[in-house]
Amino acid sequence: DFAVDYPDIVLDIRLDDRFVDLVEEGFDLAIRITRMEDSSLIAKRLAPFGLVLCASPELIEKVGMPKLPQDLAKLPCVVDTNNRSLANWAFNDAAGNPISVSVKSRIEVNSPFAAKRAALAGLGFAVMPDFVAAQEIKSGRLIQVLSEAVKTDGGIFAVYPHRRYLPAKVRVLVDYLAQWFRDHADDCSLHNFSI
Repeated sequence: DFAVDYPDIVLDIRLDDRFVDLVEEGFDLAIRITRMEDSSLIAKRLAPFGLVLCASPELIEKVGMPKLPQDLAKLPCVVDTNNRSLANWAFNDAAGNPISVSVKSRIEVNSPFAAKRAALAGLGFAVMPDFVAAQEIKSGRLIQVLSEAVKTDGGIFAVYPHRRYLPAKVRVLVDYLAQWFRDHADDCSLHNFSI
């Protein structure tokens, strides 16, 4: 949509599941789905997103339903290595305090879509963005577990280096993306968004 609306702006799009060093690698902008940490980068929140912890019904039948986040330490898990905390998963305890649980990864992948496929195959419990698992949860192919304990404070951010004068093309794209997410907020909910 942006390329159609702004034909004079040349786009060089790199699709990568890694944190690029925007300054060192010469990128104008990155779209990151994460919890933003303190950084020298400028971040504009485009939309919220949640995480879900899920597993296949077959795996839950085989190993049981975790009642507490700590139960995951003894259960097979699929780790998405794009998550900076790797196998130390962040949760909230019953009082809402943050806790970390070290999980045993039966399989490690570098994509939430691969984590979903592994979860569907019964290889373990997996944490992924809600929009990645939405259709499978809706259809019952994956079961969401410990929903009250999973941290859901992430977002989709446009991130760019701190510059005194932001190039107009970057500002136009950031504003366009912010408006797109506002216009499509209902489409991007857990029950409606699919990839």
